[in-house]
Amino acid sequence: MARRARMLDVIRQQGFVSIPELRDSLEVSESTIRRDLESLEESGEARRTHGGVFYTGSVTTVRQFQRGNPSDGAWDKKRAIALEAAKLVSDHDTVLLDGGSTTYELAKQLVGRPLQIVTNSLPVANLFSASDSVDLVILGGAIHNRTGVTHGPFTDQMLETINVQKAFLSVAGVNEKGFYNSNLLLVETERCMMRSADRTIIVADSTKFGRSSLARMLEWNQVDTLVVDEDLSTLWRDRIDELDTNLILAPLINSQDTHSNSIS
Repeated sequence: MARRARMLDVIRQQGFVSIPELRDSLEVSESTIRRDLESLEESGEARRTHGGVFYTGSVTTVRQFQRGNPSDGAWDKKRAIALEAAKLVSDHDTVLLDGGSTTYELAKQLVGRPLQIVTNSLPVANLFSASDSVDLVILGGAIHNRTGVTHGPFTDQMLETINVQKAFLSVAGVNEKGFYNSNLLLVETERCMMRSADRTIIVADSTKFGRSSLARMLEWNQVDTLVVDEDLSTLWRDRIDELDTNLILAPLINSQDTHSNSIS
């Protein structure tokens, strides 16, 4: 509806807006504001936090972050993984996020928390750009147009000078040999990310298992923790146990329940 579209425009333009500001701007009651915000949260375009609401919608036409068919369950898996991965982050941590769609969902869960965020993703950086609680570091370099991330020698050189406590990385495929991605330059940057981190955490939905891609990014012994949705097969659960990698299974939730995890 038109009112909801106007609300989203206000949130998008300001990055963060208080509930009273939205009420005065739209000239409607706070109860109406809260009902509309529930709808925006369900669609992934906004997220309520203490005192107001953050814009969490995409700022790019990158296909990677466009919402797919809700019936295919892919985004439910990514959201579930993001909710579990966010529990691994403590306030005031220094966290590195790469440019994957699952790490983007994780970034949404971290908005509003006191953190130091390092990222090579322009969409991820935008989520935190209006947050006073986050110290944001954007890695420079050449921009990969399709995904909106930086990569290449300048990015890699910058990574050599920093240290983060936790790096959350996404992958295109996982098999017995390790973890894969599809772009050689991005893979090299992600290897540099791993070397800059005290702890490397892979976030990958269950559909990625049993698949490979152009370049092997990491081997199993380089990964500390793996966060996967609970649809992961028993066969793969047993294999991961044998490989002595810490596995966290994320329970799937209905999309309409997602907003209940936000703070009203």
